[in-house]
Amino acid sequence: MAEPADVDPKLLEILVCPLTKQPLRYDRAKQELISDTARLAYPIRDGIPIMLVEEARKLDEDSPVGR
Repeated sequence: MAEPADVDPKLLEILVCPLTKQPLRYDRAKQELISDTARLAYPIRDGIPIMLVEEARKLDEDSPVGR
C-alpha cells in the first residue's frame, strides 16, 4: 500500500474551513483536513482537498480536539 501523500504546507497556510473561516488541521493518517471549530473533517482525494461542507465527515462528540 502506498504512503499517504503530504499536503503542501503553503496550501495548508491559506486553506480555511468554508463554514467557520477558521484554520484547518491536517490528519495525515486519515487524509483529512480537520475543522475543530465546526467539528468537520474534509476529505483529501488524490491529493486534492474537497472543501465542500456536504462532503465533510462530522466528527464524533468524543473525538479529541486540538493538535
